[in-house]
Amino acid sequence: MRWDIFCKVIDNHGDLGVCWRLARQLATQGDGVRLWVDDGAALAWMAPTGHAGVPVVDWRDPDAVQEAAAAAAPDVLIEAFGCDPAPELIARFAEPVSANRPHRWWINLEYLSAEPYVERLHWLPSPVFRGPGEGLSKRFFYPGFTAATGGLLREPDLMARRAAFDRAAWLGGQGIEWRGELLISLFCYEPPALLELLARLAAGAEPARLLVTPGRAALAVKALLSGSAARKALPAGLGALSISYLPHLSQPDFDHLLWACDLNFARGEDSFVRAIWAGAPLVWQIYPQDDDAHHVKLLAFLDWLGAPPALRHAHMVWNGFEAGALPPLDRLTLANWSASVQAGRDRLLQQNDLVTQLRGLISQKS
Repeated sequence: MRWDIFCKVIDNHGDLGVCWRLARQLATQGDGVRLWVDDGAALAWMAPTGHAGVPVVDWRDPDAVQEAAAAAAPDVLIEAFGCDPAPELIARFAEPVSANRPHRWWINLEYLSAEPYVERLHWLPSPVFRGPGEGLSKRFFYPGFTAATGGLLREPDLMARRAAFDRAAWLGGQGIEWRGELLISLFCYEPPALLELLARLAAGAEPARLLVTPGRAALAVKALLSGSAARKALPAGLGALSISYLPHLSQPDFDHLLWACDLNFARGEDSFVRAIWAGAPLVWQIYPQDDDAHHVKLLAFLDWLGAPPALRHAHMVWNGFEAGALPPLDRLTLANWSASVQAGRDRLLQQNDLVTQLRGLISQKS
């Protein structure tokens, strides 16, 4: 099949990351895929070698839009996260189908949530009443954590690659001299408890190394360390804590970072899902929403996970939902958290991945 995936970049680590993984998996399985983006700059480090089967098209380029509008329409149009594809491409997609292609699919790929409404709305039709797509119908496709949802993105060989991963070799390749200390990845916005995390690790009974991703996480850590509050809260020389600032990592190497660490602080959607597949303890900083809908969304995930009380409290404090201190981050606590995450991962592995489910629904309904 031929797929067009449309992505409007709001947070280039998350929305573009999800769309690139989806496009690449479809192409790897033999389909033709075009990824339309309004800002693909992050692909320079996210996917530096690209993929032969995934041309990336700037939908702000009128010549590219006109060329696509004059060519054959795709079999499947994916509107990721409620973006609005160019009207010319919708009009082309809306033209009558041929006898050998009896159906086209317009799919709105939604955000991930563990909330109950996802099961109710997954795959529901949404008629289009105006514009160039008038008369067509979209289908809502909701990723999720249960068999009644669309599942999560997962490459067929992901768990085999995870099992074969050599932590020490990968760290050495990144120039990190690991001596057995606790490894913690930090991919975050500006969490309220960041200074407390640094202080707790610095005062810890065992050495810990924080692997800080570039962008907002690195800026937040450096800003704290240069301020007066850190000078009061942290011991000279950071005590038991070492900090490594990482460069931008490709998607495979970001996965490797999560596999290498004993605890992962993830954010958004793409890194959160990849942290689940890593199977290590994780603390998720959920993307904030003005109406505080992210509170309900986070609690729904923790309920699905069956998170132990300390892990729930860590999420509440990290996201600023509750006051108080972070729980201890010793190996015994992390082992308890890890058991919870791995049990959740095992449940997910019993379900089909997102691409398999999407293909199945399309083939059954054609």
